[in-house]
Amino acid sequence: MEKITAVDIQHKSFKKALQGYDRAEVDGFLDEVIETLEDEAQHRAALEAEIADLKERVGHFKAMEESLQNTLVLAQRTADETKASAHKEADLIREKARLEAEREIASYNDAIVEVRREHQRTVEASERARSEFRSLLMTHLSLVERVAPPALAHDAVPSEPAPPAKPAPAASAGKPNGERIDVTSRPVPKKPEPPSDDTTRITVY
Repeated sequence: MEKITAVDIQHKSFKKALQGYDRAEVDGFLDEVIETLEDEAQHRAALEAEIADLKERVGHFKAMEESLQNTLVLAQRTADETKASAHKEADLIREKARLEAEREIASYNDAIVEVRREHQRTVEASERARSEFRSLLMTHLSLVERVAPPALAHDAVPSEPAPPAKPAPAASAGKPNGERIDVTSRPVPKKPEPPSDDTTRITVY
């Protein structure tokens, strides 16, 4: 059954009959019904427009909600990726720092070993030089000890002659007739002077 509209009521016509309803009263009632229906139609149209607007707004909000949801999901994914990337980068930095530290430590250890080797070589060279110098000094000392006595005896200054001794009185004991025996004292040979103490002493360590 089709719904009756205000236009249908306005154009509705009734047959005339004896002892029927008052036409003016029926027409007035129909006008009121038509006015009411028109008001209801306008109100309904307004409500439908509002409903359509609300539906549109709800759809917009749903689209915004979906967009926000997608944005949140994307932001969460980006945050997770950024966090993972940061952790990875931090691990790489730590690994790089560790490798760099190990390389530096190895370099320092190599330098220490090289310094120790150089020190050992220096000590050995010093010992060789000291041994060679000691051997050289011993050789020169042996030559000096072997050559020095004749040189000193040859270069020694002759001592001054001793003054003549006065004649001693003749001893009468043991001689007959009191004869005096002249005894002339002989000069006592002077011992050669020892070498001077100014000779340089060479100490070998």
